Amino acid sequence: MSAAARTGKEWLTSWDPEDEDNWDKKLAWATLWITTFTLTMCFITWFLPSAIIPQLNAIGYEFTKSQLYWMASMPGLAAGLLRLVWMVLPPILGTRKLVTLTTLLLVFPLLGWGVRVIEPTAPYWELMVLSFLAGIGGGAFSGFMPSTSYFFPKRLQGLALGLQGGLGNFGVSIVQLLTPWLIGFSMLAFLGSSQTLVQAGKENRDVWYQNAAFIWIPIIILGAILAWTMLKSVPVTANIRQQFDIFKNQDTWWMTLLYIMTFGTFSGLAAQFGLLMNNLYGAGNEAIVSGTGVTAEVLVDGYSLPVASAFVFLGPLVGAGARVVFSPLTDRWGGAVWTLISGIGIVVSIAFTMTALVPDTSSAAALDAGFDRFLWGMLAIFLFSGIGNASTFKQMPMIFERRQAGGVIGWTAAIAAFGPFFFGLGLAFVGVFVFYAIGLVWALMCIGITWWRYARPGAPKPS
Repeated sequence: MSAAARTGKEWLTSWDPEDEDNWDKKLAWATLWITTFTLTMCFITWFLPSAIIPQLNAIGYEFTKSQLYWMASMPGLAAGLLRLVWMVLPPILGTRKLVTLTTLLLVFPLLGWGVRVIEPTAPYWELMVLSFLAGIGGGAFSGFMPSTSYFFPKRLQGLALGLQGGLGNFGVSIVQLLTPWLIGFSMLAFLGSSQTLVQAGKENRDVWYQNAAFIWIPIIILGAILAWTMLKSVPVTANIRQQFDIFKNQDTWWMTLLYIMTFGTFSGLAAQFGLLMNNLYGAGNEAIVSGTGVTAEVLVDGYSLPVASAFVFLGPLVGAGARVVFSPLTDRWGGAVWTLISGIGIVVSIAFTMTALVPDTSSAAALDAGFDRFLWGMLAIFLFSGIGNASTFKQMPMIFERRQAGGVIGWTAAIAAFGPFFFGLGLAFVGVFVFYAIGLVWALMCIGITWWRYARPGAPKPS
């Protein structure tokens, strides 16, 4: 964008957050809160399919487990690809246009999902397209976070980016927590007819799944209005060619691997958590109980198995909360030490969870104990991935100059956003246990990278 196009009240002049005497704190924090609000709406849109897809068959569709895994992975594929686009947009469009236009785009996948769950008649390819379009919400992250970083000095970027990323991540928990509640309300029935939810061991009931999509549209429109009327833009000079010089720096690649471990794990597990829980411990499990000849259907009649909808929001909630809580700590003690702690915690948590990936169906008590291990192990993985999400975003502004830091944040976020896609791919093709083993090895590798490059005494890039 030419200098002439950067004139007018939208564009700031002489903006330098490192100049404490002239830094406009009020504007910076207002920008953070508005972009965080809209980013939360982005995450709600991105993960809406993960809240709906596990119940598609229960409302009349007939998809295989593999098809459902693939469908749940599409928002991750889209987010990863779109983040490669969004990462270069902040210097080109500016914060105001970028946030406003992105927020308005969220209306399309929400409207589509709301319409196509009313009747179970949509072809598989159409629902795959809608899942892909939901990834627009994920793509936004690589534009919003670098754009916000322009407004804060380095000493506060761990806090600011941690708050934005963490509170934005709460969108995952919000949509997964509220969806089971929203679909039970007939108050929006004028927007479409009800569906019959059929679940093993439970009475059929009427639901309105379109509520889970339509309810967010007016809130998103409000967010776009706030962005257009209240945001400003920082005239950072960096064309596309200049932004791609980050790939000449080896730390771009090391930080990409670390962020895959943290946000890739968070986003991948958040997207697949409901399906994974249903397939391992849900009422549809038809495994034969060892030595008794009693099927899981009888167990369901005699014992109340946990259901995914009651627990699935907890994982993203823990991960997002950890990102918020630990962000100030990364400003105090640096990001590298917390990334190291994150990696160690992920390794231990994965190893613990792997003991519960093959349900013990010998008795109801054994099945319940296995579910408890699975749930607590998963929550621990979310906790330590959230800590790592905060710490890596503290590291990047410390390692790179401001122009490059924005690009690196966008790039690493883009690659890590493929998490839901690769998790879905891995679960569908190599199986749950093998995929978790791969994740454990990856985390061990990242521990070594963090220690050698960033955390040890005399490290080349202490951060």
